[in-house]
Amino acid sequence: MALPSDPSPVPAYDRVVLIYNPESSGDGARRAEQARSQLHEQAPQLEVVATPTEYAGHARVLAEQEARAGRVLVVSVSGDGGYHEVVEGLMAAGDGVVAGAVGAVLPAGNANDHRRATRERPLVDAIAAGQVRRLDLLRVAVAGEERPRWAHSYFGLGITPTVALEIERGGKGSLREIVTTVRAFSRFRPFAVDVEGEGPLSGPRRFDSLILANTTEMAKYVTLSDGDPADGRFEVITLPHRSKLRLLAYAVRAAVRGLGPQPRTDRFAFTTLKPMPVQLDGEVLDLDADRAVTVEIAPRALATVV
Repeated sequence: MALPSDPSPVPAYDRVVLIYNPESSGDGARRAEQARSQLHEQAPQLEVVATPTEYAGHARVLAEQEARAGRVLVVSVSGDGGYHEVVEGLMAAGDGVVAGAVGAVLPAGNANDHRRATRERPLVDAIAAGQVRRLDLLRVAVAGEERPRWAHSYFGLGITPTVALEIERGGKGSLREIVTTVRAFSRFRPFAVDVEGEGPLSGPRRFDSLILANTTEMAKYVTLSDGDPADGRFEVITLPHRSKLRLLAYAVRAAVRGLGPQPRTDRFAFTTLKPMPVQLDGEVLDLDADRAVTVEIAPRALATVV
């Protein structure tokens, strides 16, 4: 899907920083070096460096530092979780309004939904061409937190973070993930939140799943919707609590043929009734009870190459 171009005739970046986790189970180091070598041939005018992370959350720090230093493209050589950190850093450097630098993701992780959903050509080719596109982000404001959080793909509650936590404990890998998912499914319990507004979802509600999505895909196999990451809205994908059988049928449908068109909005707010985990782009966050959460679309907030 073609994303809107940045109209500026000035090159958006003259430096490329490839951030990778040397301890990751993926092949980030190799992919970063391969991209650096290819860019040296295709775009010799660009300065290209590969930078390893040294601790959890370091990618966010590096991205913010690089974005504040000048015209740079920060590439997360990772999966969706690593890219989430880079996006957070870029938005912090842009004071939470519009990212002041360009960001992109080179798949090297367990889940690469964002890249798969937005890809138009090989990333090295897109970087060399220098054609910047803009897409929306989800802005997540949690009461009591000074700064908003950001998500490039989705914000999920219910079965989504439950499975993510189990996979984190049990390890990644196809067979292990299948076993872990089945175990998480068998233990899963519904959650309740108080949804703001006057629509059909408003008031205290129990859900098996609630996903606010700015992407069409999630968890490698699931097609959420036919949405557009640059249309100024996000999809609200809900599954009210029914039964384990209904939840299973829902998951199978999403994996086999997709969930089809979903309601869209630019704002969704709720209050937690009990402590619960939520998931932003694969990263799990624990929320306390009685915590107000507002998710809004931030139109064209992130400059990228696809």
